[in-house]
Amino acid sequence: MSRLAEFRAAEKALQEQIAQLETMKKDASLKREIEFEQKLLGLMKSYDKGLRDIVAILDPKGLKASAKTSTSPVKQQRRPRVVKVYENPHTGELIETKGGNHRGLKAWKEQYGAATVESWVR
Repeated sequence: MSRLAEFRAAEKALQEQIAQLETMKKDASLKREIEFEQKLLGLMKSYDKGLRDIVAILDPKGLKASAKTSTSPVKQQRRPRVVKVYENPHTGELIETKGGNHRGLKAWKEQYGAATVESWVR
């Protein structure tokens, strides 16, 4: 697209947005909402209250319920770890462990390599 065509498209979009803004300015319900917002902000400022304070006054149970759900979700139990059995094909020795922090398993991984030892899982 040429720069001139791009400019004309942007100009047209701007004119459409200006027309939409003018129709919104004439809307009575929008004027009432703006007036309400200004009065509310003035009232909040005069009493030194914030939005959270207003919500807490109007819906005290709703604030507590949303705080519980957003800050501390229900604790879920971790599924139990599966016992893995490793068999060293060189010595025939078995190691049963639920995690990778076993002393003998670490020694094997150091000696034979982690990928090799993982292939020994039964």
